[in-house]
Amino acid sequence: MQPILLLALLQAATPSTPPTPTNRWSADPAHSAVAFRVRHLGITWVNGTFGQWTAELNYDPSKPEAASVTAHIQTASVTTGTDRRDNDLRQNYLAVDSFPEITFVSKRVEKVAPDKLRISGDLTMRGVTRPVVLDADIGGVLTTARGRRVAFSATTTIKRQDYGITRNGFMEGAQIVGDEVRITIDVEAPERATTP
Repeated sequence: MQPILLLALLQAATPSTPPTPTNRWSADPAHSAVAFRVRHLGITWVNGTFGQWTAELNYDPSKPEAASVTAHIQTASVTTGTDRRDNDLRQNYLAVDSFPEITFVSKRVEKVAPDKLRISGDLTMRGVTRPVVLDADIGGVLTTARGRRVAFSATTTIKRQDYGITRNGFMEGAQIVGDEVRITIDVEAPERATTP
């Protein structure tokens, strides 16, 4: 038997070693979303999303308390489905020309149930940094032929005035935009390869 053929057969017979987990993940924008909702006139909700953002995670399923996350959201990418309202948000609420980015940096992660985490960190918006807490559900880790993927869904509520967003308008005696903003972050993230 030819040496090259023998070598090829031996390589085919040897099971491939699975890659060493890096436990470093990057959000997949096609399967992730940053959404928010705020009261309109005190009786209904306006919903919106940010179309451009990134999230980098360090997460070992066996050590969730050691996890960390950093997110960067581009404020100009806000959309609520109405151009006039979107422009109002960009100019008069988010001031995107002066503050093009919202950031979140985790400081502490607590496991509060088998599939739930409490993530404490700093949210910076319009140049103001304040602590927030995200309540997160762990979607799980899936191993596929193309690598591992992890998923989370997290929620929090902030008061917009805490970040200098004090604009208040009234219509027929009702506040047009509510004070509290509910935020939902859904993340599906593939594992990043080991840095060579």
